[in-house]
Amino acid sequence: MYEVIVIGGGHAGCEASLACARKGHKTLLVTGNINNIADMPCNPSIGGSAKGIVVREIDALGGEMGINADKSHLQIKMLNSKKGPGVRSLRCQADKTTYPLNMLKTLQETSNLEIKEVLVREIIVENGEIKGVITEENEKIESKKVIITTGTYLNADILRGHNKQKGGPHGEKPSLYLSQSMQDNGLIMRRLKTGTPPRVLKSTIDYSECEEEKGDQELLSFSNFYDPTYDIDKQESCFLTYTNKKTHQIILDNLDKCALYSGLIVGVGPRYCPSVEDKIVKFRDKDRHQIFLEPERKNGEEIYVGGFSTTMPEELQEELIHSMDGLHNAKIVKYGYAIEYDAIDSTELNMTLETKKIKGLYTAGQINGTSGYEEAAAQGLIAGINASLALENKEPMILKRNEAYLGVLVDDLINKGITEPYRLLTSRAEFRLLLRHDNADIRLTEIGRKVGLINDEKYEIFQNKLKNIDKITEELSNTYIEGNERNNNYLENISSSKLQGKVNALELLKRPEIEIKDIEFLTEKEYDKKAIEEVSINVKYKGYIDKTEKEVEKMLLLEEKKIPEDINYDNVRNIATEARQKLSKIRPLTIGQASRISGVNPADITMLLVYLKKEYPYE
Repeated sequence: MYEVIVIGGGHAGCEASLACARKGHKTLLVTGNINNIADMPCNPSIGGSAKGIVVREIDALGGEMGINADKSHLQIKMLNSKKGPGVRSLRCQADKTTYPLNMLKTLQETSNLEIKEVLVREIIVENGEIKGVITEENEKIESKKVIITTGTYLNADILRGHNKQKGGPHGEKPSLYLSQSMQDNGLIMRRLKTGTPPRVLKSTIDYSECEEEKGDQELLSFSNFYDPTYDIDKQESCFLTYTNKKTHQIILDNLDKCALYSGLIVGVGPRYCPSVEDKIVKFRDKDRHQIFLEPERKNGEEIYVGGFSTTMPEELQEELIHSMDGLHNAKIVKYGYAIEYDAIDSTELNMTLETKKIKGLYTAGQINGTSGYEEAAAQGLIAGINASLALENKEPMILKRNEAYLGVLVDDLINKGITEPYRLLTSRAEFRLLLRHDNADIRLTEIGRKVGLINDEKYEIFQNKLKNIDKITEELSNTYIEGNERNNNYLENISSSKLQGKVNALELLKRPEIEIKDIEFLTEKEYDKKAIEEVSINVKYKGYIDKTEKEVEKMLLLEEKKIPEDINYDNVRNIATEARQKLSKIRPLTIGQASRISGVNPADITMLLVYLKKEYPYE
């Protein structure tokens, strides 16, 4: 008998399995194909806007994605580096072969973890509690906890043109029966859709007609704890081309031939990652759209045509690809397609990602209605940690919206639900100035340590960073820069005001135009890069950070107002019918959570507070 069974070996399944096993629990990872563990069926990249911060948070809690991305990338860059710190985020182009192999090696070398290659047919539930699974080979495997992370394999269909057939990514056998088993046990399912673009042969691209996109000329890493070791000058380049009027006309003339507009697709697709057909139809005022040509493997021939997800038939995909600069003679080696799959109604979950109806059953990743490898890995880690804590009879790990993007993600899924594949964006986080790339470890490492996933080595590195931050802050506050000829000439050259007398270095750092390198020049000293970056942001944005902290305080006051578990919302007078239904279904734990539920308005919250004060005066 196992303590935990994880169904599915994608990014969510890997993090869930590692978290449980590393915490000492006997864990079984069940996957349909061991060669597809940590697979990247779509874009082989990790990170991006908001998502890169998620990877840093996964790392700060003791997860694996960031470390593996650092070992496996072809190119890395910081997005929005010229903008404020609240929106800066790492993105790397990962090696589609190396990344899964490194993750598989990590899994295989982890104690307490076994991997079994088989598909699961059904879950075993007794008296509302999970007891294990039954495989498609009719083997019964018992377990105290089960985490389902099936990605897009659940009852999946591949669609291209007017053709529809059962199949998961790469055309493999999908999980055909598990979805029905979940429904039979009372879980509500919905149908979603995503897609992927064609891949073309590198040697058939004319890169002279494209714009080159290089990696950053600065060592960067997703890991909060370990320094990067790659060769900056050996990064692979990506390239940029565009759709044009000819591309758009081909699509508009043939909408009836694509699966998306022919009525073949019933699942709802991702708003923030639309197919090229969708972009052309919905944004007809645009003359062109960016298309990224990104390598999938080091020294490999397959190039991912980013931004060109399509459900057009193969012959039209040929025409479309050949209509764009740089791709006139490109050879397609893999055609684009859409994939429809079953997902759970995310409001069926608790904040721990345990299902409300079945004790001990957790779900994570695209089965919860999200899109993206990063969101999946984050949920896998959360589910794995909480399943383990439940086994240990400990309090669950529930991250708040002011603590992590992971908290925003789960809170949105549970309280707002999904109508389409959910993607994290910086705009979803109202406290994003606090949820930065640079401070992920400061926010979450102590929590990772508490739940048992941050080892002594990582914790010592983290403690040293905190000490360096304090040391540099004190040192700069006690360092004065003279307004001499050398210093004033330097300040004048960077369009900064000259000094009259001497100025405290920490005060000087408050100037918007003054960067860390300028302070190092003026003080004639080098500082620890990670620590001084933190000092600089805290000094420059102190006013904004203080204002945000006050908003957090207001939110936390509402979070402290608990809602009794036995409350009957039918007894709460003068609230809207929709609010009553949503509150009864989601069963929020606090007034703060209740206030974020879609369909629950401020007036409903006021009435709820009145009711609680009267009926539960001592709560």
